[in-house]
Amino acid sequence: MNYSRRFLLLCSIGFALAACQSLPSPDATTTEAPQANEIVTPAPVAPPAPPAPIVYGTFTKDQLNRTIMNELGAQRGHLPDSAEDYYDLAKETRDLAIIRRAAQFASANNDSDRVIELARLWMEKDPRAQEPHLLISFQLLEEGRLEEAMGHIGSVLALGGNVDFTSITSRTQYLPPGARARLIESFRELRSKFPQERSVHYSLIQLLEQSDLAQEAMTELMIYREANGNSSRIMLLQAQLLLKLERLDDAVAILASGIEAYPENRLLRFNYGRILVQIRRLEEAREQFALLAVMAPDDYETLYSLALLDLELDSPDTAKQLLLRLLQANYRMNDAHYYLGYIGQDQNDSDEAIEHFKQVGTDSVNFLNAQRQVIRLLVEQGELEQAHQWAISLSNGRPDLELMLVTVETDALMSTGHFDLAEALLDNAISKSPDNVDLLFARSFLSDRMDNSAKSEQALRRIIELQPGDSRAYNQLGYALADGPNRHDEALVLLERAIEISPDDPAIIDSLAWAQYKLGRYEEALANLQRAYAAFPDPEVAAHLGEVLWAMGRQRDANRVWEASLADNPNAQIIINTIERLRSRQGS
Repeated sequence: MNYSRRFLLLCSIGFALAACQSLPSPDATTTEAPQANEIVTPAPVAPPAPPAPIVYGTFTKDQLNRTIMNELGAQRGHLPDSAEDYYDLAKETRDLAIIRRAAQFASANNDSDRVIELARLWMEKDPRAQEPHLLISFQLLEEGRLEEAMGHIGSVLALGGNVDFTSITSRTQYLPPGARARLIESFRELRSKFPQERSVHYSLIQLLEQSDLAQEAMTELMIYREANGNSSRIMLLQAQLLLKLERLDDAVAILASGIEAYPENRLLRFNYGRILVQIRRLEEAREQFALLAVMAPDDYETLYSLALLDLELDSPDTAKQLLLRLLQANYRMNDAHYYLGYIGQDQNDSDEAIEHFKQVGTDSVNFLNAQRQVIRLLVEQGELEQAHQWAISLSNGRPDLELMLVTVETDALMSTGHFDLAEALLDNAISKSPDNVDLLFARSFLSDRMDNSAKSEQALRRIIELQPGDSRAYNQLGYALADGPNRHDEALVLLERAIEISPDDPAIIDSLAWAQYKLGRYEEALANLQRAYAAFPDPEVAAHLGEVLWAMGRQRDANRVWEASLADNPNAQIIINTIERLRSRQGS
């Protein structure tokens, strides 16, 4: 059994192992199942430390009653009113305990301005207090005012407090480079003032990594490890930096030694498995994910990754059992049905495949492809009306989806030789939406299949009228004219316009070269084909490159190009036909 959707599955594995953006905290302890296609690490956001017990001062009976009513009100869901009155009480009494409580209520009510105001009042009453600085810093962090936050965090450290800096670095991933550079300098200053603060040093390393200063981050990491010893998190971070430095083998080695030193650490093992997938050591990768599944039997994301690996390793029966477990757990339902559909299809069980493909929901990225398979399989079974009705039912009054499904149904009908039905379906849709570009492209393709070049050209020229910046239409029409007789100059004009729009598209470069070849401009054609082939070593490009070389008298070079392409694509009919045509011409 041969699964042809290798790239699709590998991409899906990448999504199944979707990445966290931040690096691990030195103090993080979580072992929750990761989801990453990069090194996965937790990114906790630490809240301020719990407040000390409140000791109330002297105030009036009315004020006391108001504090009681505010507490009860908050418990009963009236937080905004309670927060408002606590704010008033704090201003009236200037009692430290009331100020603290008012600040907490304002924070819970997401009232940024009052949090900051009350925290400053708190600092006036108790200059040695760390908590107001933390409150302000966290509020500023929420607002993205990182540099201001740093000033208050520095005050916390100066007062002998501790700060979990992952609350900062988890927010800095998408900062503008200039802002992050200033934040790095702030951390350097903090590290200089408080060298004993491990979290400061660790966060500096994270910021350097986020700024793509991987080598500098690695240097700092080695210093950190020398001072604080090794750990699983240090090894994860080191592997991350090695990947940034494109030292893949070293990253693999670090992670391999990591799981040996910390065999129960799921994050290390997960990332080791993920990187083994990346370097195509799939059997070893599967071993790691199988161990993860044993360590956490209810980790369905790991089971999903295992299923995709089994598909990659041509073990559809094992994959099927894992995917059925996901369905039973109501986890990744769309993905499970999608791949179960392909398994059924590859095992020649069209009915089962159809059943699963039908259940891929509209919210799935695979929805359209799944329904394409349903319609195609029904058409192949001769159930043309059922296929048509299914397409109608899916659109459910959505014109955009209806038009997409028309192209899907047309393609299915074409692939099974029902050209007349495909044409009738497409023409009906175009009569309702004459300027729909997707329908016009489909019309052009169908006309080509029906050897109606005039109608194909008509559709493409209409697209050019509607979208003069669409290089696809210029390319498709230009190549068609270049491949035919007598209109090579016209083809060249169209293809030169296409290349103006999309100068680096290898398909267009190939088409342009083909027109140049037909016009006898061999040197230009050769240069463009070599460029196209380097970017996109497709059999069709190889066929064209070889033919130009052959025409230039370089038959040995042509044969080398064809042999190399056939080694990767042994059934490439366009190369086989080209070779037969040119050699027979030479023989005659």
